[in-house]
Order: sequence, then C-alpha cells, then structure tokens
Amino acid sequence: MKIEKQMREQLCAGFLSAFGKTPVRFFSAPGRTEIGGNHTDHQRGRVLAGAVNLDTVAAVRPNGMGAIRVQSKGYPMSVVDLNLLTPVESEKNTTPALIRGVAARFAQLGCKVEGFDAYVESTVLPGSGLSSSAAFEVLMGTIINSMFFDKKLTQPEIAMVAQYAENVFFGKPCGLMDQMASAVGAMVAIDFADKEHPVIDPVQFDFAACGHALCIIDSGADHADLTDEYAAITDDFKNLCAYFGKEVLTQVAEEDFYRSIPALRKQCGDRAVMRGIHEYEENKRVTKQVEALRKGDFDAFLRLIKESGYSSYMYLQNVIPAGYVAHQDVAVALGLCAHFLKDRGAYRVHGGGFAGTVQAFVPLDMLQEFKAGIDGALAPNACHILSIRPEGGIELED
Repeated sequence: MKIEKQMREQLCAGFLSAFGKTPVRFFSAPGRTEIGGNHTDHQRGRVLAGAVNLDTVAAVRPNGMGAIRVQSKGYPMSVVDLNLLTPVESEKNTTPALIRGVAARFAQLGCKVEGFDAYVESTVLPGSGLSSSAAFEVLMGTIINSMFFDKKLTQPEIAMVAQYAENVFFGKPCGLMDQMASAVGAMVAIDFADKEHPVIDPVQFDFAACGHALCIIDSGADHADLTDEYAAITDDFKNLCAYFGKEVLTQVAEEDFYRSIPALRKQCGDRAVMRGIHEYEENKRVTKQVEALRKGDFDAFLRLIKESGYSSYMYLQNVIPAGYVAHQDVAVALGLCAHFLKDRGAYRVHGGGFAGTVQAFVPLDMLQEFKAGIDGALAPNACHILSIRPEGGIELED
C-alpha cells in the first residue's frame, strides 16, 4: 500500500515542525468496525469485524535518545523513557501509557526497543466508535516490529501486544477484537476460544454488491466518565463465571447456565443474568452471520444484525448509561435510524456502547436521504459512509 502524495507532504511538514528533521519511514493502522459479536471477545467468544478506510498514520525516524517521542496532531507531545517499562499509575488512561505498554511487551518478547520520533495524524477520531486507541496501539506495534524486531511478530501477535498495553498499562479491561481487526485488516471472523491462538477466518463479501452501504453514525455522546459502565459489563460476567468456577462464560455450558438462573439471580443479580443471555445468543449469532454472508443470503444477514441490536439494548443493556435521563444519545441515534430506514436495511449499537456510535446498513437508493436526515437531526457529518480496507497495520511504500 503506497502513501498518497498529499498525506506524505502533510506528515513530512508535521514531522519537520515537531522534530526539526525529515522522517524516513511511514506507517498506517486502520480503524475497525464491529459487525457481529457485541462484547463477546472478552469472554473468548466469536466476532465478525472489519478494518475500515479511516486510519492512523505516522512519519517516523530513529532518534538515538533512548526515548520514544510521539507528536500527535493537535495534542501535546508524548515522551516515554525506555529505561522505565513498567506501569506508571499517574499515566493510566493516557497516550504515554499505551506507548510504554507496547514497548514494554516487545521488550519482554526479546526485542531491543530503541528510541524513535513519530508524527501522527488520524482520521479515526477519538470517540468515533471505530477504535482510535486500537489503531494507535497497532500503529506503535507495527513501527517497533518493523524497525527493531525484523518483523518477527505476526499481525495477530501485534494485536495481542496492543491488548496487553491497554489492559495492563492504560487500565482498560478490553477484549482483543478491536486490536485484531485493526492489525489483520479486511473482514474477518475471529474465534477467541484459545486466547493464545485465536482462529482468524477471512470473510470475503462486498456490501455494495448487495445494494447497501455501511454507515457509522456518531451519536455525539462523550465516553468520558463511562469507564465504570464498561467495567461493570466485564464485572457482571466475572461474577457469573465465579459461580461456576470458570474464567470466561464460553467455558460454561449453556444448559448449565439456564439451569442455574435461580441461584445466579440471587448471587449475581438480574442484570448479570440478562447479560449472560446476550452472550450465549450473540456468540451463536456471529456464526449465523458468517454463514449468511457466505451463502449470499443478505436478507438473513440483515435480520441477524437487527437481532444483535435488540439483544444489546434489552439484555446487554449498553445503550443508556445507568441513571441517565436527559442525555440518551445512542438511544436517540437508534431511534433516528429506525425512522429514516423505514423497515429497510438494519441498525445496531456499535462497539462498547453507552456513548459513541451506531452502525447501519443502508440501501443505496436511500443513502443520501438517510445521511441528510441523520446529519440534520444530530450534527453535520454525523453519518460516515465507510468501506472495508484490505490491509491491516502496515508500513507504507514511499
């Protein structure tokens, strides 16, 4: 994949302004869209995900300083001393934590990480629901793997490095889907049953050929102060698993779960039980979605997308944060999709939920009307029309 001339000029100008030199290499990592498997990855379930044509790009040059310096456009420079590769409490939930975490994991794997400067620009906007954090982590991992480790790690292994950085250094208990989709590229079905060796199965499909566009709608909600909401989902799953003495819910037979519901309601509460119901059904739904796409049964695929959306809303309960009354942004976005699609296409909450985005599959003959309606009700360019990107995290040809 070659770097576009305009982007190269922008990156070189930004790098020169930040570091007073010219870069020598260029890298890119895409955002991702979750198509199936809402909150199934951290339970070692199945997902269907795709890399999208929005990415985070970097111009890079070794600096010989024993430090990684990253200047992201519009943000303060992040400087990470490579002599300190353990979690820093005050850095949690910050960009330096992600950089330090990625570098630390590479060091643990035997890589002699050296200092470099990077100027970064991104079209994967924070809070867009396309996982800007995963794209950034994969970008850092791709840079280190290419420049200092002879590309010894595979793309899935880079994804695991990225997840480690987010879990251990950044402090967010995320699953592996976001990083894997960004690192690998294209559209893939992933089974996380074996956490060390996830099964990645490419899924070739062209939504446009079926007369639909993939849209991501920014609800306008802010992720700030919602960490506890996201953590509560994994906590509920952990409580369910603790009852059975298991680590993740995919290790618990479905019949055992349903047989134990009376006891689970007392020990874990009804919300946890509802979330458990979502997990079992959503996991099976991913397999059905992949089968539908491979058979070319797009109507069945759309029905499954709608089912996923209903399950997330009713059972997983990741649309409206607890206690929110005046601001229910994602719910409003879903309501607008229902109105403007007029029983056609499909829509669902996208990604983590509570804030961020909604995903919609929109018939091409109503795409412009749909986009105009969404943009008019929410904000200019709230509706993003996307395509699947074949490449994952890569070094760009210059």
